[in-house]
Amino acid sequence: MFKKALAISMAFIGLIVGAGFASGQEALQYFVAFGTDGIWGAVLASVFMTITGIAVLQLGSYYQATEHTAVLGRISSRVTSWILDIATVITLFCIGFVMFAGGGANLQQQFGLPTWIGATIMLVLVLLTGMLDVDKVSTVIGAITPFVIVFIVGATVWTLVTSNPDWTTLDLASSAVVTSLPNWWLAALNYVGLSIMTAVSMAIVIGGANLDTRAAGLGGLIGGFFFLLMLMLLVVALFVSVSTVGQEDMPVLALINGIHPVLGVIMTFVVFGMIFNTAIGMFYALGKRLTRGNPARFRPVFIVACLIGFGLSFFGFRDLVSYVYPVLGYMGILMLVVISVAWIRGREKVSTEGRRRLRARVLLARKLDPRKRYTRKNQRELQRLVKESNVPDKKFIEALEEDMTSELLADDEIDYDPEDPPVNLVYVEHTKPVGPDEQPAAEAPEAKPE
Repeated sequence: MFKKALAISMAFIGLIVGAGFASGQEALQYFVAFGTDGIWGAVLASVFMTITGIAVLQLGSYYQATEHTAVLGRISSRVTSWILDIATVITLFCIGFVMFAGGGANLQQQFGLPTWIGATIMLVLVLLTGMLDVDKVSTVIGAITPFVIVFIVGATVWTLVTSNPDWTTLDLASSAVVTSLPNWWLAALNYVGLSIMTAVSMAIVIGGANLDTRAAGLGGLIGGFFFLLMLMLLVVALFVSVSTVGQEDMPVLALINGIHPVLGVIMTFVVFGMIFNTAIGMFYALGKRLTRGNPARFRPVFIVACLIGFGLSFFGFRDLVSYVYPVLGYMGILMLVVISVAWIRGREKVSTEGRRRLRARVLLARKLDPRKRYTRKNQRELQRLVKESNVPDKKFIEALEEDMTSELLADDEIDYDPEDPPVNLVYVEHTKPVGPDEQPAAEAPEAKPE
């Protein structure tokens, strides 16, 4: 289970550690701007992110969801579900056009190019990719995430080890960072809301792809721990360097340039790739959502949305993060409340269903593994568990068989063929004991294969 939970946690981290996190601008405005209080804000945000991550992933697993409305429609009223769906659409568009601005700011800071050049390159790449198989492109670009994590952790640790800040002046220097958020604790809640709004759709799908609700929950817990570690490193490193990076559009890039210019150039393209990945993901999902009833209109809608976003991007990356992100964060707080309340209320059901699925998995393992015996009693119990599950019978069995088949195929000790499963059902019939001089009424076979 731990291996599966670790994979879930890495996928979850990949969603919330996006282009905004990699740039450092979010951490600067949401936490560093409030000085030492902002560090406590980062801790608070990490705690809420962990709880929400567990809730989202477990609810996705519980409902075996393939898209976000499969969960939102069941845990909230029709009106609330509609509001959250609209909020998700708005988030997709807003994050998308902020990424155009980020592409321009990224190349401008490193190479001194006008911001419109980077934004235009980003627009062209997004438009071209939107006409292709975006899943393959996103998979390739998604490979950049580990490099971002390595660069961020490396740069922040280096900064903390080598810096010698004047702690008495850091709060004063951090107060010069412009932010539209009123205080540190509301900024922390807003940041979690923003992260959930950008990640909820895919996080629900990730949870839904796993039948084991316990593994999904553990994945959220592990992901929350890694998020706490990375966010604390980033916030503290930016805080001790606020006098030099506090006014930069890309503060993490400034940190890495301070280590070595070559690393700065590499990081420029890594961040640009993350920005591109986020932008194409947002606009592609937006186009699909807006043309759900008429898929043939996807391309024109996608192109128009990108062009409108490109025009809005010229307000400037830092200003857009300062004013657009908090609005999205406040909408995300509603999402945070709805999901958390639903998870708390349904914890007993989720826990019971988790135990039911675990037992069903054990029984199916007995059925499929030729080394084990599967009795009529096991069969009746498995049938009962399938009927009691909240997942439809056919879907439940298919998910179980897929899970067990992959595990048996990976076992080198057996020669398992999913096309030719073993016939190992054993019927055991017990008869009344008889004395040495008595003759049983009928001889019954002790065991009979199915």
